[in-house]
Amino acid sequence: MPASRKLGKKEAAAMARAAAKVIVAKGKKVSEFKPGGKAPADVVEAMLGPTGNLRAPTLRLGKTVLVGFSDNVYADEML
Repeated sequence: MPASRKLGKKEAAAMARAAAKVIVAKGKKVSEFKPGGKAPADVVEAMLGPTGNLRAPTLRLGKTVLVGFSDNVYADEML
């Protein structure tokens, strides 16, 4: 999928439903969610930036979705 394609609320909800774990990093704050096959509003809202688009970077690693950037989270999840 091209990086220029904007992903919004609908796509974020689909990613959350497919994930066993969603980790969202915003600045120094890191939130972890376990949506359990659902797309709760708090998870979807955390995944979106101020423009209503999916925050970048976003990575899907198996059943885990990483949204935003955190050195610590990337180190923990990528190993």
